[in-house]
Amino acid sequence: MYISENSAEGLHNFLSKAQFTTSRSIIVFTGAGMSAESGISTFRDKGGLWEEHDIEEVATPQAWSRDREKVLDFYNMRRKQLLEVEPNKGHQIIAKMEKDFNLKVITQNIDDLHERAGSKKVLHLHGELRKSRSSLDENLIYPIEGSELKIGDKCEKGSQLRPHVVWFGEMVPAMDEAIDQLEDCGLMIVVGSSLMVYPAASLVQMVETDCPVIVIDPDEVVAHAAGPLLHLACGASEGLEMLHSVLKSFW
Repeated sequence: MYISENSAEGLHNFLSKAQFTTSRSIIVFTGAGMSAESGISTFRDKGGLWEEHDIEEVATPQAWSRDREKVLDFYNMRRKQLLEVEPNKGHQIIAKMEKDFNLKVITQNIDDLHERAGSKKVLHLHGELRKSRSSLDENLIYPIEGSELKIGDKCEKGSQLRPHVVWFGEMVPAMDEAIDQLEDCGLMIVVGSSLMVYPAASLVQMVETDCPVIVIDPDEVVAHAAGPLLHLACGASEGLEMLHSVLKSFW
């Protein structure tokens, strides 16, 4: 069942018909559109950071092997941008929702805006921009002070530090933990994700058939879920504010 809606009444009716209950957990699954309202360039933005760089040149293991300095410069630029922005209203609403409900965040984003807004239960599928890790031992992870990671910055075993992010073509280590979190999921809320990047996008298809899925996005979405699905055709902050208000009426 796919429904497009943009009103609190319609949202309430959808959840009522889906027999939503606060006794189960809520998973908020966020993508690049979640942070766009903070000024973070998204993957497909015209004029955005990614447009000026071929993915193969900055976000693959092959790129790292070929030109480490170029890869580091690219992520330094993204890190510098991150340090110049703040969490938006949508991030703050999610943090408030965590206090009201048994809520967890699974994000495709590598920024730390959820944490800076106050969210405590955040699982980063694709790594974290403000951390580095050993290129020899992936278990050696370090915070990055400031915006730069440079050639010559090494781990305790003597290997060059690399961005703690999942590059295209690499495994997503956090997928197993994300799948485990779906076991008690009674509602999945998707915010700002095109649901085009796999394997992360497959999580929407792994929820139980009685678990409603709400996708918040101003544009038309192509999404497939195991259970009932509603599209809130609005921006992240607007949709989350409406949703938070409606959810509180079920408590």
